[in-house]
Amino acid sequence: MRVNTDGVLLGAWANVEGVRKILDIGTGTGVIALMLAQRSQDAKIDAIEIDDLSAAEARHNAASSPWPNKVDVIHCAFQDFAQSVTQRYDLIVSNPPYFNQSLKSPEEKRTLTRHSDSLPYPELISGIKKLLANEGRFCGVFPYTEGNVFIALASAQGLYCTQKVSVQSKPGKKVLRLLLQFEYSKRSVSESTLCIHKANGDFSDDYKELTKDFYLAF
Repeated sequence: MRVNTDGVLLGAWANVEGVRKILDIGTGTGVIALMLAQRSQDAKIDAIEIDDLSAAEARHNAASSPWPNKVDVIHCAFQDFAQSVTQRYDLIVSNPPYFNQSLKSPEEKRTLTRHSDSLPYPELISGIKKLLANEGRFCGVFPYTEGNVFIALASAQGLYCTQKVSVQSKPGKKVLRLLLQFEYSKRSVSESTLCIHKANGDFSDDYKELTKDFYLAF
């Protein structure tokens, strides 16, 4: 499965300051977990993946990386993991499945990756609340509509959005993605906008600054 911009955005943006224990929900091939391993000094990362082939690839990628001892890939459903562990995490991240009503792909792996049937938002939020430390943060990347739905559902369960980045392809275009941070403390939301490209199609300075440690071209 290819590296996508959503994962790169989340892996580069999520706040790793002061974190010692990180959970990546739905790690796929491990890109976000490895980005966080690169960015954090001492953190240990548990990476959950329900698909067996993706989990195997994530393990291979972690073992082949400069941080083989920092990332532990766990092949299981997040719901089962949340029920079975007592560990609390300083940072939880996820690029969750988001299609609720769209047509299913005939390929099972893409269905698991892109549809929320296997991890509905209420179950994701419930698990996050069980595993997130009192002063911890949850960071996720969502399509615009689904992100706003998630904000409302999380708030109803006592998990509040504290940062929101609206991601556009170019200036003036519609918002395609939301980078969201949630905490237990309710306060005003810090909002900003990130354009991936300039009007002429070149990568924007802000995007290059955010992702420069991960793209050789920058």
